[in-house]
Amino acid sequence: MNIAQSTVLVTGANRGLGLAFARALVARGAKKVYAGMRDTDGFSEPGITAVQLDLHNPASISAAAQRCGDVTFLVNNAGIARYEQSVLDPAGLDHAYAMLETNYFGTVRVTQAFASALRRNGDGAILNVLSVASWLARPPLAAYAASKSAAWSFTNALRYELKQDGVLVSGMHVGFIDTDLTEGLEVAKQSAASVVDAALDGIEAGLEEILIDETSRAVKASLGTPAAIYLAPPDAG
Repeated sequence: MNIAQSTVLVTGANRGLGLAFARALVARGAKKVYAGMRDTDGFSEPGITAVQLDLHNPASISAAAQRCGDVTFLVNNAGIARYEQSVLDPAGLDHAYAMLETNYFGTVRVTQAFASALRRNGDGAILNVLSVASWLARPPLAAYAASKSAAWSFTNALRYELKQDGVLVSGMHVGFIDTDLTEGLEVAKQSAASVVDAALDGIEAGLEEILIDETSRAVKASLGTPAAIYLAPPDAG
């Protein structure tokens, strides 16, 4: 895909990684950049058009799809993370429901709404922001990992369905990113700008899977081996 010829919608683009995506797309010369967000009040960024988009509200998604019918590149970035100390804590179920609703069902709803435009407009692409947690779960992130694993499976099935229409479907996997989502976590983090640059380079190269960091590459490489990292994950930190 040639990003300079694309019209892009980024979900969850009012802050963090989504805003970094939107800004980078403007810098790379995208024809138009839509920033999907629940509340557009007060949002102002050069070259970026704010669009009201609530992943939990089908009517909001439908209205955004009608307004942004010229989209050729969809970035499913919106997501949430919640942490729990134990997978056995019953209170963690509330977190699980919330994350599946946003990270999985929200991604599915938006993709379904925009699929016809991507097919119709030609030279289309979808980038689903996933995680190394799609393959590697630890107790504090078990529910988050489940939501990203579901989104990964959806990404793989979607790729089969849209390939015949010439739509690139790519999954991006990465560890911790330095945004408000990981604020307070004492772990190594990558800058949002570096993650976005690698992801967009991957889209322009036509990659169906983009492994941003060494952690993601190591975990993916281990999956088919007796020493798969998910069976004996390294210590956090």
